[in-house]
Amino acid sequence: KNLERMNRSNERMCMPTIDEDMFFDAMTELIKLERDWIPKDTGHSLYIRPFIFGTENFLGVHPSSTYRFMIILSPVGAYYKEGFNPVSLLVPEEYVRAVKGGVGEAKTAGNYAASLLPAEIAQKKGFTQVLWLDGEHHKYIDEVGTMNIFFVIDDEVITPPLEGSILPGVTRDTVLDLTKSWGMKVNERRISIDELIRSSKEGRLQEVFGTGTAAVISPVDEIQYRDTNISINHGQIGPIARRLFDEISGIQYGEISDTHGWIYNIP
Repeated sequence: KNLERMNRSNERMCMPTIDEDMFFDAMTELIKLERDWIPKDTGHSLYIRPFIFGTENFLGVHPSSTYRFMIILSPVGAYYKEGFNPVSLLVPEEYVRAVKGGVGEAKTAGNYAASLLPAEIAQKKGFTQVLWLDGEHHKYIDEVGTMNIFFVIDDEVITPPLEGSILPGVTRDTVLDLTKSWGMKVNERRISIDELIRSSKEGRLQEVFGTGTAAVISPVDEIQYRDTNISINHGQIGPIARRLFDEISGIQYGEISDTHGWIYNIP
């Protein structure tokens, strides 16, 4: 899934796609070579970052004629250094992450650059991350920070649809697969910030959580929009977020049997 997304991103950025066999052979050999760097502590992992960049020597605005593909590895500590705790979000009004027709659905450096200043402002105000609204109407929810976002309203799991401005997260797909297999009602649809506020006031908003490779599941306990503060689940981690985190982490660390074909074994 990560390679498929990388190749879609490469096509959008006028870069060559990466051959699947070459990709997995290179990644496997590199991990074998550096296997002593794989952390043994619970919650720790070996971060794998494949990337590609242009190498042609020129000044101008056009695609490069040459590129370099690389994979780097780095041992990383636990994402939740102080335990699996909820985060708080600020909704910015003057900034957007992406617009339809742009590169919001591509995994490219420019998308991260656009998030830096709003994230810094949010953190200075005491919030953990930013909750992005769409760039056209500035009312529909897109993503949280650099993660996808999920809501549980009236026992229905809701996430914004992939319409060109949202990065298609691999963990997002995982959550959709799991919740559907558990018999939950799941819906990919637009949800506005006004609907979110209304569902909170009516007591129908049960959970909010982000999904991403590093955090896996990131529960949300507070969202600030203008003068409105949305408190979620009394600051507690919801049962669906907890179950998802335990299930996905358990599969990743081999503690739960993988019946989905997600694990890639390296001999």
